[in-house]
Amino acid sequence: MARRLSVTQRIALINKWRNPPGPSERLRLERAERMVKEAVNAHGPFQGLDITVAAKGSYPNKTNVRGDSDVDIMVKLNDPFHTDGMAEWWFGQPAGYRGPWTKAKLREEVHAALTDYFGWVGADHNLAFYVPEVAGSRPSIDVVPCFKWVKYDFAAPGGEYVGSVVYGRNGKKVINWPELQLTNGRTKNTNTNLRYKFVVRVLKNVENDLAAEGVIKALPSYFSECLIYNVPDHVLLAGDFDDAVRASLQEVYRQITSFFGPQRMWEPNGMKKVFGEGQKWSEKDARELIEGAWHYLGYED
Repeated sequence: MARRLSVTQRIALINKWRNPPGPSERLRLERAERMVKEAVNAHGPFQGLDITVAAKGSYPNKTNVRGDSDVDIMVKLNDPFHTDGMAEWWFGQPAGYRGPWTKAKLREEVHAALTDYFGWVGADHNLAFYVPEVAGSRPSIDVVPCFKWVKYDFAAPGGEYVGSVVYGRNGKKVINWPELQLTNGRTKNTNTNLRYKFVVRVLKNVENDLAAEGVIKALPSYFSECLIYNVPDHVLLAGDFDDAVRASLQEVYRQITSFFGPQRMWEPNGMKKVFGEGQKWSEKDARELIEGAWHYLGYED
């Protein structure tokens, strides 16, 4: 069991954690994104292609904390885009695609572009290439080669949702929706007077502390964001900042322990369920995190 903070200690940490990332963190993100863009722009085989290079994850969402060391950057090829179902036959890259930009080709060329620019780059991870940190020069960067992914839906603006798909070395694909995550997160943060991302940062910091003490296993930082996204706005707005944290933990615990509650929880992108096949966490992980956070922060039972 983790140590239990006093009220004074808790309030001091909450006041510390409530602040968004400072200028140094913003510069860290901008430097990583700029350097990967330069690597892609300098790579001959990418000339004339429609490619998006952009940050994803906690840094652009301003929910990063001290434990989030790597900056995530996607290199997304927009043409050919990928989709599935009947839409794949009509619009996307078909199974019989014979053009040059296959999954293997994109991964190969992104690796080559990064190596030419940065030198040695780690290529053993399932999804991303790892660019090591150089102190005073660049942060560590996870670079994900991916294709534009389109989901057609008559209810969507313009009739489609746009995301990205990355094909792992293990043969499996992972579909992400970074733009939707960013948009929805900003909207919720505005609607809650910035408390949404504040509570996310608190839970992320607590998770890091609990994992460091061996109370729980280390979890992806995005998991905390997913859990707090499901807290209704009025709960986040009630009382002072300490009240918002307390009430949010209670609300998440209510949802994850209620009948069918976990099945009604959505990621910030609004496209994927928080719990289910392919996720890197479980309902048990959520219960242990929230119970551990409640004890660690010294809230009364």
